[in-house]
Amino acid sequence: MDYSIYDAIQSGFKKVVFIIRKDFAADFKNIFEPKWGAKVETAYIYQEMDSYLDGYIPPADRSKPWGTAHAVLCAKPAIRDPFAVINADDFYGRNAFEKAYHFLTSDSNASTYSIIGYDLAKTLSENGSVSRGVCEVDNNNNLVSIHERTKIYRNEEGKITYEEGGKTFQVPDDSKVSMNFWCFDPAVFSFIEKIFHEFLAKSGQDLKSEFFIPIIGDRFIHEGKGEIKIIPTAASWFGVTYKEDAPSVQESINKLVASGEYPVKLY
Repeated sequence: MDYSIYDAIQSGFKKVVFIIRKDFAADFKNIFEPKWGAKVETAYIYQEMDSYLDGYIPPADRSKPWGTAHAVLCAKPAIRDPFAVINADDFYGRNAFEKAYHFLTSDSNASTYSIIGYDLAKTLSENGSVSRGVCEVDNNNNLVSIHERTKIYRNEEGKITYEEGGKTFQVPDDSKVSMNFWCFDPAVFSFIEKIFHEFLAKSGQDLKSEFFIPIIGDRFIHEGKGEIKIIPTAASWFGVTYKEDAPSVQESINKLVASGEYPVKLY
């Protein structure tokens, strides 16, 4: 997260909104405010189970958060300008933040959103298969749909494949995938709220149901609300899918520090 904040500031972003749970808010603020409070505006939003339910009564024994799209909706009071959404536990790379900032300050509007698209080959793990949202893109770099592919891996022949329904399919190395780096206009909040209420009516009683951001993207496109641009990035994504990934991720970051891409001390 520290590297993402650093890259965001370096790319021009002026504010960071943390979406967290209230029960560890004090500890979280005590960690981040001394590091970043003087360098960027910060805000803290709590994703609570009862937020934006508008009278809907969830199962009494549900403890699982409603999902990433609900988390974004909870940030509504703190956001007035075009904004980016990222996962806290992924390393996205400076180029991704630069591309996002340029889009948000020049091309973003109520009917044009975007996803930072990574080459699939740069998001695999050497320690096992992964699940990725593989983007279907038209000739104008507009998102057509996102297909969640599970068990993606590079086979013995060096080809990237995924398994589905007992069959194996090949995927090009340069296929664009979403790593949950989205760019939105504040107009998206009313749309998310509408879709969230529909989600609750259909799946709210399922204790494991989750309201994900790709649901919003898919509905936005297919209801003709606008377009979602795929913005390719040359950056390499790092993440720990398996515990065995951690050493290689640390080594990759160390190399970036050694090359001068990042200072030894970020804050």
